[in-house]
Amino acid sequence: MRIIRRRGWEIAESQVTPESAVLNRRSLLGGSAALLAAAPGLAHAEPNAKYAPGRALTEEKYATTYNNYYEFSDSKNLWRQAQGMKTSPWTIEFAGMVKQPRKIAFEDLLKQVSVEERIYRHRCVEAWAMTVPWTGFPMAELLRIAEPLASAKYLAFETGQDKAMVGLNEPMYPWPFIDGLAIDEAANELAFITTGMYGKPLPPQNGAPLRVTTPWKYGFKQVKAVVKVTFTETQPRCFWHDILPNEYGFWANVNPAVSHPRWSQADERLLGVDETVPTQIYNGYGDFVASLYSNRKSEKLFM
Repeated sequence: MRIIRRRGWEIAESQVTPESAVLNRRSLLGGSAALLAAAPGLAHAEPNAKYAPGRALTEEKYATTYNNYYEFSDSKNLWRQAQGMKTSPWTIEFAGMVKQPRKIAFEDLLKQVSVEERIYRHRCVEAWAMTVPWTGFPMAELLRIAEPLASAKYLAFETGQDKAMVGLNEPMYPWPFIDGLAIDEAANELAFITTGMYGKPLPPQNGAPLRVTTPWKYGFKQVKAVVKVTFTETQPRCFWHDILPNEYGFWANVNPAVSHPRWSQADERLLGVDETVPTQIYNGYGDFVASLYSNRKSEKLFM
């Protein structure tokens, strides 16, 4: 007899997309087929894993035109500028405390993983939120491929730099953008490397060709356009912590009870709809990640 253990976030396929959502199941699968045709190395993908965000999907036009990406601009309306970014060919470097430092082409990386789809809530520290169908693979697979040493405790992700990124000319920012996770966070089943959204390849303004997705953390932790992953024994430097250490910490877990120094985090505004809803601890994913922090309570976990 086969025993199936449900993991809280899984629901029947027929229930995944509420009737009020813009995308229905048929269009989502159609988009996934387009992704397989468009992206080399995804022919073995199984985009059928479904997760219960507890909210309707955000309409694609809002999730792809309201973006934070300071390399391009400090305006949210940067998506047109981002189209000039070159995302192919693309190489990812594994550095630091790994068995063998090396570089790997994006297409070759995809050949070594199984691609799936996950619908996750995304929460920005600025108190806006969206719910997105991401395509990609578990971050644990990235760890497997990178082969970090047993003594490595953290990993840092670095965003690439392109001539289309006119924001790089801003001298007040410590480019390149870098942020990181602890190894056990990266190995958690929720941690994801995203290569697409809405059944299509990831657009430049959302972090093409691959980005970090950790849905229990504020969005600034979710590094876009990753070109380098460095494994270390100590906490890596982080872009926003370097700029505003009193406002942004290393862990950055969502908590409605811990306000940003300049605004409340108790509520969040849903993109595309005229609705504000209560924020949830760990963005609603506490059952899967709270145990990561049971021995870290003395640290600044929520900002």
